[in-house]
Amino acid sequence: MMKNYMQIHEKDNVVVAIQEIAAGETIETGNLQVTAKETIPAGHKMALCDISAGGDVIKYGCRIGQAKEEIKAGGWVHTHNLKTALGELLTYEYAPVETEEKELPDASFMGYMRPDGKVGVRNEIWIIPTVGCVNNVAQALAKAANNRLQGTVEEVIAFPHPYGCSQMGDDQEHTRTILADLINHPNAGGVLVLGLGCENSNIDVLKPYIGEVDEKRVKFLVCQETEDEMEAGGQLLDELIAQASSYEREPVSVSKLIIGLKCGGSDGFSGITANPLVGKFSDLLISRKGTAILTEVPEMFGAETLLMNRCENREVFEQTVRLINDFKQYFMDNHQTIYENPSPGNKKGGISTLEDKSLGCTQKSGSAPVRGVLSYGQRVEKTGLNLLSAPGNDLVASTALAASGAQIVLFTTGRGTPFASPVPTVKISSNSALAGKKKNWIDFNAGVLVEDQEMEETAQKLFDYVVAVASGKKVCSEEAGFHDMAIFKQGVTL
Repeated sequence: MMKNYMQIHEKDNVVVAIQEIAAGETIETGNLQVTAKETIPAGHKMALCDISAGGDVIKYGCRIGQAKEEIKAGGWVHTHNLKTALGELLTYEYAPVETEEKELPDASFMGYMRPDGKVGVRNEIWIIPTVGCVNNVAQALAKAANNRLQGTVEEVIAFPHPYGCSQMGDDQEHTRTILADLINHPNAGGVLVLGLGCENSNIDVLKPYIGEVDEKRVKFLVCQETEDEMEAGGQLLDELIAQASSYEREPVSVSKLIIGLKCGGSDGFSGITANPLVGKFSDLLISRKGTAILTEVPEMFGAETLLMNRCENREVFEQTVRLINDFKQYFMDNHQTIYENPSPGNKKGGISTLEDKSLGCTQKSGSAPVRGVLSYGQRVEKTGLNLLSAPGNDLVASTALAASGAQIVLFTTGRGTPFASPVPTVKISSNSALAGKKKNWIDFNAGVLVEDQEMEETAQKLFDYVVAVASGKKVCSEEAGFHDMAIFKQGVTL
């Protein structure tokens, strides 16, 4: 009979309830027998022993906080009696651990080879507005052009956003960088860059950020300089559709895959099902010379040393230290609490502190060495595991992953969400109840890992599913017609 609780690590002084543990129910783990003093909701924690006030609460073999008061064995451990033990800016020592990176036989997917050597998993036409003032024009152009598709072109998509003007300093620079990254993304067989004409990030300003372009693939339109932007834009889109229609899928090594790793709406199961599963997937991909990108820096706080000690050398370690402390400084500069996390939904699902959340979150990175650290908007260059500077916000972080080169984002969730990103976004549920209830949102169920499925077998199934998505299988948000993008707003608005 399946146990209704799990002790994740032998050092843990709490267990996680897989199903509700009723008050008065006795559980056994190791040499311990513990009776629940109160009802422990599914996904939440129960103390295995008495924990004194100020004592460490251990989960994943690591401290997830300190007891606010004495907690008796069998007691419910949550926000009412547990607090974060994290500090602010810290000094770190490099203590490298041995990492094992296997080499597995190559696999392939059916992708679109681009003339510049990049590989797309979709053959779409993207309309990228330089400024929010032309968002409605972009959306109207996309709607009309989708009635004129031909060949292998799958869809024309507009990516509205509210930025591109009235910004200053790094904030404006970041907007320009992200827009340029998307213009250069290989999932787009053609791109229409749509400007207004008087904005700060107008097309002439943006062009140096974009770099050298294939004039057949990228077209520019300044709305203030044309009599009828709908007519002119429609003609340019027809040209883009015609040139992109000839691309055909062909076998490509999975070493060309770049996969973004993200979680949102986590629950008490995320750290024992969906996130470790994605970690296993990441290892499978990297063992075939592919690339994975982990982001949401504020949800590394409390688990950052686990990543730092996996850095392949001191230089990468020091970059990771800056990644963490620079993001903490961003909070402090804005007079905000660094550890204002987890969210209400996280807490309802059983996550009590940021350490609790972070130790679960970082499991998406698997066990491979950290090879690269990317600033916000920087495109990935090194294969293997990379860390990317971006916030935890789902839309902003997922867009940042796409901008850095990810052709697909894997998004784990215990609460569920319908959102999309500029690239196919695979929703992986941490529990089977969510997967059953929201079939129109969830693409893959990791909840089976606390039922009757083994990790290795399920990881291979996820790997095969991602290969299918890379080869053209649509995920739920694509079937629904959802395409989102969001830019990290960090500065003054004029």
